[in-house]
Amino acid sequence: MVSEKIADRTPPVGKNNEYIVNVTGLNHDGEGVGRVDGFTLFIQGALLGEKVRIKVLKVKKQYGYAKLLEVLEPSPDRTEAACPIYKQCGGCQVQHLSYDAQLAWKHRMVVDNLERIGKLKVRMDGAGSGSAIGLGETDEGVDGVSEGLSSGISGGRSYEMTGPEVIVHPTLGMDQPWRYRNKAQVPMGESEAGLVGGFYAKGSHRIVDMDVCLIQHDRNDEVVRRVKQISREIDISAYNEETRQGLLRHVVVKFGFRTGEVMVVLVTNGERIPKAEILIRRIREEIEGVRSICQNINRQHTNVIFGEETRVLWGQDVIYDMIGDVRFAISARSFYQVNPVQTKVLYDKAVEYAGLTGSETVIDAYCGIGTISLFLARHAGKVYGVEVVPEAIEDARRNAELNGIANVEFAAGKAEEVIPRWKELGIDPDIIVVDPPRKGCDPLLLDTILAMSPKRVVYVSCNPSTLARDLRILEDGGYRTVEVQPVDMFPHTVHVECVIGIQRIDT
Repeated sequence: MVSEKIADRTPPVGKNNEYIVNVTGLNHDGEGVGRVDGFTLFIQGALLGEKVRIKVLKVKKQYGYAKLLEVLEPSPDRTEAACPIYKQCGGCQVQHLSYDAQLAWKHRMVVDNLERIGKLKVRMDGAGSGSAIGLGETDEGVDGVSEGLSSGISGGRSYEMTGPEVIVHPTLGMDQPWRYRNKAQVPMGESEAGLVGGFYAKGSHRIVDMDVCLIQHDRNDEVVRRVKQISREIDISAYNEETRQGLLRHVVVKFGFRTGEVMVVLVTNGERIPKAEILIRRIREEIEGVRSICQNINRQHTNVIFGEETRVLWGQDVIYDMIGDVRFAISARSFYQVNPVQTKVLYDKAVEYAGLTGSETVIDAYCGIGTISLFLARHAGKVYGVEVVPEAIEDARRNAELNGIANVEFAAGKAEEVIPRWKELGIDPDIIVVDPPRKGCDPLLLDTILAMSPKRVVYVSCNPSTLARDLRILEDGGYRTVEVQPVDMFPHTVHVECVIGIQRIDT
């Protein structure tokens, strides 16, 4: 809890005032944490161990935000960001932190959440505990400021932890942590020079034109650049959020790393595309590898990219790619991991933690288009996948057929409703695999897992804080968290994925 001393007093800093502070940690957003007279300030661009000069931008009762003006004493882990628009874009948050230090920081962030939220005893296996890359110290003045706000800050506090030690392995990173994304979703807008497309400037919906993104595959950059140029030349208008006029809202590109196939999706504010035949012909002629050109119609005044209706303007309704030796059909709106290199690492670890011998029955909750299900099916007796999105289940079935994998069965619906029905039919899983969204598992699904009581649970997580919360529930229900493997799916950002091996205690 926030101490009454801090909560009740007037903040000792003023907006627009400048201060010199020591940075004592990084929070879960990659912001440096500094203090003035015990008052916490979050500083974008500052690193642990640095002395910095700052300007206060916003002051709340218990914490504030500050702009980094000057680094007086730099961290040994500070590096020059490779991207020339890094500070303006915001798509990457920690390019100024060396890659080795990023991996160690993400490792320590996972540990911190497991200890602080999950109340688990953790043994850090390898890198991640050094002071240069640790998450710093905390105190009563910031702990509990708001839900999730202090995640990643703590390092010195002792927690009331239970159970055997959980091994957290070092984060598995990439040999080449650039150009790893296979999907680009680029907003379009208008400037005095005409149609532009790139990124939203920080804190606004003003679109800044951009042709190069160093975490996108260079083919994605090339395709977006050509589509923008063609659209300008044939006078395709861009959507204006304020007036709700104009046509082109987003250009979405999907690229198959292994196949070289390209899908272009034009998200439009209306059905009719002027000069559509010219646009399609030029995309086909000028962009190598295009196999699919689609239109998605979104007339809603919303930040959601896709509307409900998708049309194929030319070519196939899918492109194909491979993860390992499993082939996948990827449609315009289907979810497919954006880093195929690290996806293989992630899924191999999930199969390892499942401990399959060839005879087990596995349930894959949140199965999506069947990516993990098909990996598991190569080593299991039977796999059942469930997903709430019907279109994803259609893709999953198509992907199973595409690979000649017959020992899988997919159902559309909520996992917490479908899985009990399977139990009534006599389906008794040895292993349940979950790969939930950032909000974590639905509480009813966790209740269902405890009721089904499989020997093992494999949890694939994209959010350490909700992961820790869910692990606490499973631990209290008779399971033991054995080991955790962080995987860096999104280098230079604050995100980290984990695969967790969980064992029923009485097995």
